[in-house]
Amino acid sequence: MKEEDPPVRPSVHPPTRPVTKLWGGRFSKEADRSIEAFTASLPFDQRMAAWDIRGSVAHARMLGHTGILTAEEATTLVAGLEAIAAEIEDGSRPPVPGEAEDIHSLVEQRLRERVGPLAGKLHTARSRNDQVATDTRLYLMAEAAALREGIRTLQETLLRHAEGHVETVLPGLTHMQHAQPIVLAHHLLAYFWMLARDRERLDDWQRRADVLPLGSGALAGTPFAIDRDFVARELGFARVGENSIDGVADRDFVIELAAALALLMTHLSRLSEEVALWATREFGYLELDDSVATGSSIMPQKKNPDVAELVRGKSGRVAGNLMSLLMTMKGLPLAYNSDMQEDKERIFDSVDTAKACLAALTTLLATARFRADRMRAATIGDFSTATDLADYLVRQGLPFREAHEIVGRIVRACEEEGVMLESLDNARLAAFSDRFAAAPEGIASVDASVRSRTSAGGTAPDAVRRQLEQARTWLSASDRS
Repeated sequence: MKEEDPPVRPSVHPPTRPVTKLWGGRFSKEADRSIEAFTASLPFDQRMAAWDIRGSVAHARMLGHTGILTAEEATTLVAGLEAIAAEIEDGSRPPVPGEAEDIHSLVEQRLRERVGPLAGKLHTARSRNDQVATDTRLYLMAEAAALREGIRTLQETLLRHAEGHVETVLPGLTHMQHAQPIVLAHHLLAYFWMLARDRERLDDWQRRADVLPLGSGALAGTPFAIDRDFVARELGFARVGENSIDGVADRDFVIELAAALALLMTHLSRLSEEVALWATREFGYLELDDSVATGSSIMPQKKNPDVAELVRGKSGRVAGNLMSLLMTMKGLPLAYNSDMQEDKERIFDSVDTAKACLAALTTLLATARFRADRMRAATIGDFSTATDLADYLVRQGLPFREAHEIVGRIVRACEEEGVMLESLDNARLAAFSDRFAAAPEGIASVDASVRSRTSAGGTAPDAVRRQLEQARTWLSASDRS
């Protein structure tokens, strides 16, 4: 360097490259391509395109309504956004990987192509932080409605089967051992009520999720005289958020939905486990339709319950997604952090998985045939009416513990002699307790057992018919809510 040369100073002139990022003005270097790919969310958040555009339309209308933009500017922005929505929806110009870093950037980029620099005014009085929180809530509330309908369809399928099997007797199990006889309708209705709680949880979730974050800005609100209530009405939100920091930092609504879906999938997994068991030759309670079963590549005789097994397996993914979300959020300081970008893939996967499992399991059950003959045969000689004998002795004045001990000795004697409990006549029973001398005939039959369980919520056919009416009433009321 010559002595007279001036010292080299950093250039204060803008970079010659075009700035394509929403935040590019502060940076003097192109983003490293590997880092750009690592931080991009377009591959998975593009599914929120319609909701991102809907939120932007509402925001543009509010800017025009409040005079922050002119009415003409707002109208032009809305028309451009609606045109972008149409081309994405009809597939004429879908999002392309690498086109933008996220769906929000892509929409604004395409809007600039349509309306020019005016597109830059759309982001007045908002941040990507409150924008993405709004998009996610809108998307998940729509998906929750679809999930509720999927649950309802499965409930209807269970009800149709239950209505045809009010008097179909089978062994009820505890510890996977024959316990007491029940009717199939009662067993199926247990799953109906599990699913009812799942729908109620989604309804409860909706009430807490139905809060507008837009207007929170990056975290501190905005100095512009915006009208958040206007935007809430445009988007159908019940109310606006009370705290701008909470508005952008909260992901309770994602985690709570993930938890509700994890519990739903737990119920579907339990039902699937029973389908898989009941379809075995050992049980033979259920016959799967050929259209929902698969075969073996080597064993020609096989008919496998793959749908049930996959639902059972996929439940683990949904439970894992919940754990992932909890671990992501547990250490984050306020307000927004990029860690929160990880919520999308986890909750999207849970939603997709639950919807697919509901549909597949509904199809499987709708086409299945329950084998009433195999179920009844399984109750023969299984000692599942032993409790009925003990209950009879209690009605004759014995303490239950004494009655329990007497019947235990009867069961042991039957096992030693190789006879069935229901084959014992009163004279044989009276050898253990003279109170059996006047017992009604068939006291140890499975039919007498199930008919006796008349308490509310019990397995007696008459009680189950009342329960079916309750289930139908619940469905009608839930449809109106």
